[in-house]
This record gives sequence, C-alpha cells and structure tokens, in this order.
Amino acid sequence: MKDLSLDFQFTSSINKVWESLTDSEVLAKWMWKNDFKPVVGHVFQFRAEPNEWWDGILNGEVLEVDEPHKLSYKLGTGSEIHTVTWTFTKSEDGGTHLHLDQTGISDNPGAFEGAKYGQTESIGKLKKLLGEL
Repeated sequence: MKDLSLDFQFTSSINKVWESLTDSEVLAKWMWKNDFKPVVGHVFQFRAEPNEWWDGILNGEVLEVDEPHKLSYKLGTGSEIHTVTWTFTKSEDGGTHLHLDQTGISDNPGAFEGAKYGQTESIGKLKKLLGEL
C-alpha cells in the first residue's frame, strides 16, 4: 500500500475553500456530479463520464467532519478504496493552506500515479473556479 500527501495554497478564505470541498453543487462545478453531504456516516457517489478503464463511479462514506478544519472520507471503486483526509489551515495572509493525505492506495500499476494526477488536476480546476489561476 502507498500513501499520497500533497499541499496546496489558496488565496481564498478557509470558509470558501471548505465550501468548495463540501457543498455538493460547488463540487459538481470543479469535480463531478455527486450527492455528497458533510455528515459523518453519509454514503455518497461521485459520477464522472465512464471510459474504457472505469465505469465513472466512485463510492464514498464520510468519516470525519470538523468544519472548517478537517474532512475525511473513504472513496473508491472495486478493490481500490482510499481514505481521503483534507486538513484546512488559515494562512497568515488570510488565504488557506490545504493538506491532503490519501491512504490505502494499492500497489497496482498506475494506482499511485493516477491518484496523484487526479488530485492535482482536480485542485487545478478548483483554483480556476475560485479565480486563482
């Protein structure tokens, strides 16, 4: 198993970044259609366009919500189930430091690289939505 750890810096406020990762309608603008709710125990799905490698569905369950500081959920498909934990910290300049820990990534070829690419690409889309790119 492998673990992914990434850090991102936003000029947006911690509440704005929190909303972007927890509001279903905002999530759909930069990520995928979903039925996410920031409620511990809530079972949800992210739905992307299917392709030749994947049916486009990620199943998840919310594990921890500490608004606006920490959000954790299980997320995956098939045997590739990861625990995703976002930690939000207010920066001295009023922006937000966002830390990602994604654990439980299998040793299957491309799994770690796919997770890293997917998270980095998604955060790029979020920064664009927030007007930071």
